[in-house]
Amino acid sequence: MTSQETGQTRPGTRLQPSSPLGVAMIGYAFMGKAHSNAWRNVSSFFDVPALEQKVLVGRNADEVAAAAARYGWAESATDWRSVISRDDIDIVDICAPGWMHAEIAIAALEAGKHVLVEKPLANTLAEAEAMVQAAQAARTRGVESMIGFNYRRVPALALAKELIAEGRLGAVRHVRAAYLQDWLADQTAPMTWRLRKETAGSGALGDIASHVIDQILFLLGEAVTEVSGRLHTFVDRRPGPEGQEDVTVDDAAWATLSLASGAIASVEVSRVATGKKNSLTLELYGDKGTLLFDLENLNELGFLDATVPVREQGFRRILVNEPEHPYLDAWWPQGHIIGWEHTFTHQIRDFLHALSHGAAPSPSFEEGLAVQRILDAVEESANAKSSTIQLSGPADTAAAAPTEGA
Repeated sequence: MTSQETGQTRPGTRLQPSSPLGVAMIGYAFMGKAHSNAWRNVSSFFDVPALEQKVLVGRNADEVAAAAARYGWAESATDWRSVISRDDIDIVDICAPGWMHAEIAIAALEAGKHVLVEKPLANTLAEAEAMVQAAQAARTRGVESMIGFNYRRVPALALAKELIAEGRLGAVRHVRAAYLQDWLADQTAPMTWRLRKETAGSGALGDIASHVIDQILFLLGEAVTEVSGRLHTFVDRRPGPEGQEDVTVDDAAWATLSLASGAIASVEVSRVATGKKNSLTLELYGDKGTLLFDLENLNELGFLDATVPVREQGFRRILVNEPEHPYLDAWWPQGHIIGWEHTFTHQIRDFLHALSHGAAPSPSFEEGLAVQRILDAVEESANAKSSTIQLSGPADTAAAAPTEGA
């Protein structure tokens, strides 16, 4: 089977449970629903350790109980601290808002629980650094952690990673990357926690630019050395429960990233791009070829081979549905497309596979911190109005490339 493994083997950390792994998940809204679907289905399609959906945690007792029943969790709770102290919990999956990530993740790691946390790693750089320190300390005790950049698990993007690693694009010169949505295009759309800096950290920057930047690091396997950026809020007040409220995060962001190889990447993200529903587009231009991807057609990859004679060149559509493609031998006969939700199932598969094989889950918290440093530099550059921010050091190294495995 062609799939994406998750890093190097760690001596002495192979997970060999004598009973099913107990999973607790914190958060039950959008991401909680997506992750629950993955935990519920992963064992039906992949060979992973046995698990039990033990408990779903949320602040509203009635709502979390209803969600637990709907999503397949054995019970619900409102106190995450008591849940992570339980002996029957082995894994804590954090789908709560970003302002809660650091406190919960650090406590869970200190309690000896393996941790999966949704992106971005945290709301601030200081929180992200503290999470990495906790992850490194836990790792010495055989306790692992991973950040949930699920788009690494889109089969077409995993295939793109393979083609780039094989040299099919040659030297990548520049990248155009955009993530455009329109759920805030209507200026009467109501306030949510995602539009308040104290709860969200940032707007489109942290929410969706984090995905774009992680993809650049993942696909190219190198570091970002220089950043310039701009942020903008198009609708600065929105209706809240008690009247109009100030929006304190960005609606859109732009950045130019210089990479260690000399490649240049342009990044554009927006929540007010009317007509764009969930369009993550990537264009990678090398001296031997080009790759094109759009999340709204996530089963397809565009590829141009510039090494063939010019008279034969042209973009060809690869329908990424063959058993030879990453992850797909676990699903349906070729030609039967899969969807966005499958990326979370692949993510859980890779996390469990890493734990059971003593491997380092990827993306690690360190990789999440590398993304966080770039996001922070974009914001710093934007606030300074056109200054360029230099990045260097081990914390900024690119994401380690997963290796193929059976």
